[in-house]
Amino acid sequence: MIYGIGIDIVELERIKNIIVEKPAMIQKILTKKELEKFDTLSEKRKVEYLAGRFSCKEAFSKAYGTGLGKLGLRDIEILSGESGKPVVTQSPFEGKVHVSISHTDQLATAQIILEK
Repeated sequence: MIYGIGIDIVELERIKNIIVEKPAMIQKILTKKELEKFDTLSEKRKVEYLAGRFSCKEAFSKAYGTGLGKLGLRDIEILSGESGKPVVTQSPFEGKVHVSISHTDQLATAQIILEK
């Protein structure tokens, strides 16, 4: 049974500005493991990665029904599975979490489906 569905979209330019102007925000968005991956990426991929993770966490909070006010960005962790598919590895939800992240040159979007 579907518990919740969430979707979010973010402009890459906004995320690029965060990386350049407010780099301390990166550690407020990413978990330790996500940050380790982020640090290995090229500058372009860093923007896409951070945008995708931020969008995914926002989508999760919508599907969970709390928004980000009651749920912290680092309460949710999205890593890559063996095939490269994004996988939610940490969250407060007790059930199955389906995630999809996509990028264009200007946008990143994510969708979450929570299933019990």
